[in-house]
Amino acid sequence: MRGEFDLIRRLRERIAAAGSDSGDRLLIASGDDAAVTAASGVSATSVDCVVDGVHFRRATFPPEAIGAKALAAALSDLAAMGADPGEAYVQVGLPDDLSEAALIGIADGLAEVAAQARVAVAGGDLVASPVLFLAITAVGHAATLDRLVTRAGAKAGDVLLVTGPLGGAAAGRLLLDRPELERAVDAETAARLRSRQLRPLPRLAAGSALAAAGARAMIDLSDGLAGDARHLAEAGAVRLVVDLGTVPTERGVAEVARAAGEDAELLVAAGGEDYELLAAVGPDRVEDALTSLRDAGLVPALVGGVEAGEGLVLRSATGRELDVRGYDQVSSRAPAGPT
Repeated sequence: MRGEFDLIRRLRERIAAAGSDSGDRLLIASGDDAAVTAASGVSATSVDCVVDGVHFRRATFPPEAIGAKALAAALSDLAAMGADPGEAYVQVGLPDDLSEAALIGIADGLAEVAAQARVAVAGGDLVASPVLFLAITAVGHAATLDRLVTRAGAKAGDVLLVTGPLGGAAAGRLLLDRPELERAVDAETAARLRSRQLRPLPRLAAGSALAAAGARAMIDLSDGLAGDARHLAEAGAVRLVVDLGTVPTERGVAEVARAAGEDAELLVAAGGEDYELLAAVGPDRVEDALTSLRDAGLVPALVGGVEAGEGLVLRSATGRELDVRGYDQVSSRAPAGPT
């Protein structure tokens, strides 16, 4: 592999066009000792990391998918606050056996998502590492602080909604881990489920729409509905009641779960990495929120409500209360099977 500076130059050239129309905040881009942006309004900054063997496995993820997933996951945190995406900074840990072609593929995946989201990849770093990782710092913007949505604003009487179907990423992970499960669904469905794992989509437009529609609290579903709903409950000092019978399920999840001997309802509740948004909205703003999401091409659903109290009540379709903790990205490991 070439030297660090030559690689950085090639990566910078590969990504330079991505996000070039993202606005005029970026005054000095990658190539100097630091990027320079114009200060305006308020900024929201998130740091996210994907690691080989935890969030992906090189045997199953094409290089482009690694780059795409890394940036999409980081941008999803901005979506959950309703922030306008601005800049991203990328640190890559390079193991000795990663080829130059694979590194360029990772850069292409980053560039693809950056262009779609109108994000400027403003800088980064390469470092030798025993394992491949990408650490992304994503910066978003808003005119004023009150334009952003936190986790902490849910109030008793609010309605809970999700921006789209869940369980697809977990089913995709099963298909990558166990290719024989593809017999349970048609080829198109299998490809779509794998795509939910390989190429997640940050719901940036949905986050902005929900913020504008008056969402009081919001979170992206990276750790699963059960885990992330608990975060909203804790942050707001309220109790969330979620009815799994009303939660939309990605098509094909039930069939894949059955073939794998898994509980489809648990995949939906705890599978993780769907990157849809869960929001608490005042009852007088629900129709506005739903309309704005539908106008953005999404299929949202009402999935429960907020009560006085604490914690999470997760009810199955049969009315049974479930004790589910969500997807743990620290203890969980990525799929191992071939694509």
